Amino acid sequence: MADIELASGSAGKRHGGTKMKKKSTRVDLTPMVDVAFLLIFFFMITTTLQRQKTMKLFLPHDVKNVQEQNKVKESQALTIIMTKDDNLYYYYGIGQDAAKDPQNKVFSTTYDLKGGIGKVIAEKWTSVIQNSGGQDSMVVIIKPTEDATYGNVVSILDDMNIYDVKKYALVPTSHNDIDIVNAKRTTMGLAPLSYSDQAPQSTR
Repeated sequence: MADIELASGSAGKRHGGTKMKKKSTRVDLTPMVDVAFLLIFFFMITTTLQRQKTMKLFLPHDVKNVQEQNKVKESQALTIIMTKDDNLYYYYGIGQDAAKDPQNKVFSTTYDLKGGIGKVIAEKWTSVIQNSGGQDSMVVIIKPTEDATYGNVVSILDDMNIYDVKKYALVPTSHNDIDIVNAKRTTMGLAPLSYSDQAPQSTR
């Protein structure tokens, strides 16, 4: 493919008129090109492209009967309410006991795995296992408000996978949830949430 010729030029004159033979050097680059294409083809078929990261989320079916929809035992449930400014509140049960005494039944924590919501989930998980004898009986109800960030929701869902929680649900917040959180925020000296912080309810 490529030829490189080396000529003697006027070298014959310097040697008393004796002409030197022209030497021709041929460099064939075909094998090198073949190897280059083979390497490119090899990396193309062996390199894994970046895969889209997704999370499997199983949503519950709509239930017309409200009583059937709330068939969760208080002793097996943990409710988490996510508000603005990365604030996180939780209570044990589905809200009946928390509504009666929110100051003592509602707690605030952080998104940390150690000492935060991760510790709460782990302790509740252990308690349900000891009392009911089954891991699948624990239910976590996650209620993000309108101002909760997408990162906060993903963080909580990651905690469900980390602690192998089989049953959990994303549920819109209600006016009762805002009232419960506001009662707790008042004792903490924080401004109450407005009802605009409530996630939009389903029209179905």
